[in-house]
Amino acid sequence: MSKKLFIILILLMSLSLIGIIFVQAYYINNSLKNEDEQFTFNVKKALSYTSKEIEDREFKEYVIKLQPLINQGVTPDTTAFREFYFKEDNSDSNEKLIYRNSILEENYKLSSSIFDIGLDSINIRKVLSDRETKILKGNALESNSNLNLDAMMFEFGKLSKGVEIFYDTAYEDLSYRMPIHKRITKEEINNLLKSKLTEDNINIDYQFAIYSNDLATKVQSEDFELENEATFSVPIFQNENDLSNNYRLLVNFPKRNTFVQSSIIKMTLLSIIFTSIIIIAYASALMQLLRQRKISEIKTDFINNMTHEFKTPIATINLALDAIRNPAVIEDKERVLRYLKMIKDENKRMHAQVENVLRISKLERNELNISKERVILHDLIEDAITHVQLIVEDREGEINVDLLADTSSVLANETHFTNVLVNILDNAIKYTPESRAPIIDISTENVGTNILLKITDQGSGMSKAAQKRVFEKFYREHTGDRHDVKGHGLGLAYVKRIVEDHQGHISVESEKDKGSTFIIKLPLIS
Repeated sequence: MSKKLFIILILLMSLSLIGIIFVQAYYINNSLKNEDEQFTFNVKKALSYTSKEIEDREFKEYVIKLQPLINQGVTPDTTAFREFYFKEDNSDSNEKLIYRNSILEENYKLSSSIFDIGLDSINIRKVLSDRETKILKGNALESNSNLNLDAMMFEFGKLSKGVEIFYDTAYEDLSYRMPIHKRITKEEINNLLKSKLTEDNINIDYQFAIYSNDLATKVQSEDFELENEATFSVPIFQNENDLSNNYRLLVNFPKRNTFVQSSIIKMTLLSIIFTSIIIIAYASALMQLLRQRKISEIKTDFINNMTHEFKTPIATINLALDAIRNPAVIEDKERVLRYLKMIKDENKRMHAQVENVLRISKLERNELNISKERVILHDLIEDAITHVQLIVEDREGEINVDLLADTSSVLANETHFTNVLVNILDNAIKYTPESRAPIIDISTENVGTNILLKITDQGSGMSKAAQKRVFEKFYREHTGDRHDVKGHGLGLAYVKRIVEDHQGHISVESEKDKGSTFIIKLPLIS
């Protein structure tokens, strides 16, 4: 995959993820807004219901007190009669339409002794109304040719139907004179509000109060606090005759936000869970893509390094063979033996590279059979030193050994653990610049039930970033234009796998241009 295509793919995935998160956030915000609007609607509905019920209750109480007075048949002080009638002749159908609407209004002045309002009397208005529509056919008109329609209208005006008593005026005259705390109780407001709110599944604490012209009255719950933005209100006891008292029923909900949010908490949690899963899946996919790309780059480097590693020995072997075939050389036994040794060394070098690759492959497939037995770690160290001693001496270097551990018996595979030590020693030599002689210090010590092995060199060292990845397969630190150190990044990966298979631990301490120290900790056996 090209770098440009890879970046486009990452951008598309990122935009998709951002889009999903945005849609989820928008949906949750919309749901929260809808729930808040529904809550507001239900509360206002409950307040209007409460206000109307209280006003109706008070009105009925006045009616109950005033009705007996009217029923006593008291003579009205004034009477007014109004009647509207309409006649229309239809010659085509030989019909006559008669419509009548009559109203009789009687005004009474009654004693107000039943009301504690400090007035001598109260005014009551009694209204009787009746409506009627008649259609007279032609036959009816002929049989009643002497019918006086005006007189008939008057007869219809006796108001024998629908009777209604209007107490509006009396109610308004009386009610506004009463103090608010005598007209309504906190218990009544609470019961009405609670019942209506419960119907809409609003089961949270609330406080209420009645205010008059923005001033508190005695009718309010104990913990009520006026919060203009969070308080709901509706008018109550509206009276045109009493503009001085503009009563309003107020209610607020201290836990309103919690209640509204709780209504969508399950949906929000599910949304968060699923979004988190998507984010985790996205992050995992992104990590895999980056890892695969990195592995692809590393493998490309590995193939290039391996090609270079094999190219040099093959070239050397070809040159040595060509030299041996030279008649002038083939007779020179010493030169032939030297060329043969070169061929053998280069062949051994290629074989070692192949073995490293095969060992790592088998380790990853758990096919490498590592049998362990009791060995003396100090003996393995001495054996590993012999493998590199000549190379160190050839470069005029030295290996200093300080084996201070009193006990060095470990459970290990002699061959593989020797290879571990040789790999570390070989790196110490390779990463010491050609201008300097390799100096290697090897020491051991007992720490509790473990033995600690340290191998220190004075080579080129490594950066902090390289220290974190030095044991990764195929990893090699970039050295700019330097190509003097060959390798394919498998040696230390093999070392780490073998050490861990021995229930041990390996780490590195290093500083650029000041050398490195590899520390191996292994459990001792008795």
